[in-house]
Parts: sequence; C-alpha cells; structure tokens
Amino acid sequence: MGRAFFYRWLFFISGLIVLALGFTMIIKADRLGISPWDVLNVGLYKNFGLTIGTWAIIVGLAVIVSTMLFTRKLPQIGTFLNMLLVGIFIDIFNWMIPDIETLIGQVLIFLVGITISGYGVGLYVSPRIGAGPRDSLMLILVEKTGLSITIVRAGIEITVAFIGWLLGGPVGIGTVAVALLTGRIVQISLPQFERLLKKIIDKKDSIPPVLKI
Repeated sequence: MGRAFFYRWLFFISGLIVLALGFTMIIKADRLGISPWDVLNVGLYKNFGLTIGTWAIIVGLAVIVSTMLFTRKLPQIGTFLNMLLVGIFIDIFNWMIPDIETLIGQVLIFLVGITISGYGVGLYVSPRIGAGPRDSLMLILVEKTGLSITIVRAGIEITVAFIGWLLGGPVGIGTVAVALLTGRIVQISLPQFERLLKKIIDKKDSIPPVLKI
C-alpha cells in the first residue's frame, strides 16, 4: 500500500508540473494563438487584472462548483490541488521562461508545449487521485455521452475559446490546434501512464480500471 501510495502521488504531482509547463510554453507562443482555457484566462486578465495563474485558479474553482452541482458529489482532493498548483506553476514558469520573439521560435515552443501538456494530463490523471476541474468535466461528459475524449474535449475547448475571444483573449491557428489535438494526445498518453503505473506498483487492484476511450 505504501509503495502504491507513493507512486500514485509522484505521478500526480509530476503530471501537474508537466501540465503547467506545457500550458506556459503555449502561452509564450501567443502570436499563434494560445490554448482555449488560457484564451479565457488572458481575456479575464486583460479586463480585470490579477495574473493569468490567478484566473486559472478562479476559473477552475467555478468549474469545480458547477461539476459538484451536476454530479451532487464532492470532488477528490486531487481536483482541488490541481486547481491551486497548476495556476501557481503557470505563474512560476511564465516568470522563468523568456518571451519568444521569432515566429520560428514560437512555432517550435508551441509544438513542444502542446505535446508536453497532453502528456501532462495523461500523467496526472493516470493514478486517479482526482482529475483537475477541466478534465473532471471532460471525463464526466465522456461518461455521460459515450463520446470519445477527443470529441468531448474539442467541444469544450472550442466553446471556452469563443468566450475568451469575446473578452479579448488571443485566438489563432494555435488555439484551434490545441482544441483539436490535445484530446488525441491524452487519448494516447493516458493508457500509457496507466500501464506504466500498474507495472511499477505491481498491483492490479491498486488503482481503478483503465478508462474506456
């Protein structure tokens, strides 16, 4: 039990860090258009101040409350930690990573960022400690509708990007790419990390069964 507990939390925290890094890299490629949720966060930042990371936390809290009302269940502790830590790590990485001025540099950091963020989702969701607010909503809709992660995530993110665009957030070809590709990357990365975690802890019943996608 101790071994399983340790590695599940290691995957979870590491995944949040990787996810925040990927999000920040995409934000740095703002000439291409940033990820849909960050379009919303940046739009809120432009209109109301605070920081992008702070708005990520506030929006995450709003999604948690909405999900609770819909499911009538309290979210797992990992969901709250995700809400707080991803926003904090985004602000840290945004300070650490310099702005990218060239178009080629922005294209490269965007491509790396979208891949990293997709694998970050798979890494932190795999131990089932609690999906983040946005991914909890995604997983609930996947379960309720029977649609794939790719379709559900794209639908959510296109809607969010539109709202963010109305607030003045930067939308571009990169925004569309994130909306269409992230779910596909998660569809690949999540089963990979679930298998890896099971192999490491060597206990078939230590985590819930693999999500059908």
